[in-house]
Amino acid sequence: MTWPTIQSRLTRFLAAMLFLAATLACAADYKDVVYVGTYTDKGSKGIYSFRFDPASGELGPVELAAETPNPSFLAVDRNPPFLYAVNELGVFGGSMTGAVSVFAVDRDTYKLKLVQQVSSAGAGPAHISLDNTGQFVLVANYDGGNIAVFPIGKDGRLGTRTAFVQYAGSSVNKDRQSAPHPHEIVSSSDNRFVLVPDLGTDRLMVYRFNAATGGLTPAHPAFVKVPPGSGPRHLAIAPSGKFVYLVNELSSAVTVLAFDSSSGQLHQQQTVPTLPREFTGKNTTAEIEVDAGGKFLYVSNRGDDSIAVFAIDPHDGKLTLVERTPTRGKTPRQFTLDPTGKWMFAANQDSNTINLFAVDATSGRLTATSHSVQVPAPVCVVILSLK
Repeated sequence: MTWPTIQSRLTRFLAAMLFLAATLACAADYKDVVYVGTYTDKGSKGIYSFRFDPASGELGPVELAAETPNPSFLAVDRNPPFLYAVNELGVFGGSMTGAVSVFAVDRDTYKLKLVQQVSSAGAGPAHISLDNTGQFVLVANYDGGNIAVFPIGKDGRLGTRTAFVQYAGSSVNKDRQSAPHPHEIVSSSDNRFVLVPDLGTDRLMVYRFNAATGGLTPAHPAFVKVPPGSGPRHLAIAPSGKFVYLVNELSSAVTVLAFDSSSGQLHQQQTVPTLPREFTGKNTTAEIEVDAGGKFLYVSNRGDDSIAVFAIDPHDGKLTLVERTPTRGKTPRQFTLDPTGKWMFAANQDSNTINLFAVDATSGRLTATSHSVQVPAPVCVVILSLK
């Protein structure tokens, strides 16, 4: 072998080693895993994942974490790591119901292993969450018009449901409100109450929650009504626990409510639009979130394809518009703030993109970054911190 040949091979070997070292160093910087729920009727196969470095905003490659049908909404439990997903189906196991899938998170690869799949107790489950103790799974069945609570065992598996409530009623929008449609189910900051926006009846339902048994009892009053045709979809609770922010899908507005954490009573304070006055197209709102400091509120507009940013008055919880930021994609179904509060992931369902925005801690404003990933029909984004 000639010396030039040896030199050439040595150069290629060193280059490969340098590339490998750089790749490993970069991978070592990733502190979080991001899981993405999708709809599987447009090329998706299930739940996807990618790594995320909150120090730099760098995103790793997208991988298929688990094949499963229509995992439209996700919830993650860090200790030990399990991921819970609704399968937004009309039929499961021969019955008119959707499903809940339980996945164990592999601590080395962060891939998902299915350990259980059970009926969600109603068709078309649209939302899933954990209570604040991590001992119960809460599910809202949109098409079934009901909610259910399931206990979580030490192995992450779900037991026999501890609560079930079937709704009835309708409202003025014949296309969207001919029946009840609970769209989200969330426990209060102190875990004493469970709140459920019902898009179909224009009500925000309130229950006392028994954290020992997983039982639900209607509060007094059992609900608060919003104007007919509003279509309450999702809510966010201020970190103080004093205010609840309800996003109304059909009217593209946010209702601010004062929350009495002792009685569960809600009192409407303010309603603000999420769209500019000059907007004339079709729009529905989707997600709503308050930052960890309780200073800013964020709402996604599907149609205007933007995130509306509001400043929160610390005294009365009322909102003042800061800005509307384009999501650089089509139909922002859901978004989420990362645990540091420095970043926001916006999932654009109809353009198959998840774009990263930097969050200004002082003003709440969003700045688009160059970091983006392609995921088919992204619906929900959750973050598992590896710290």
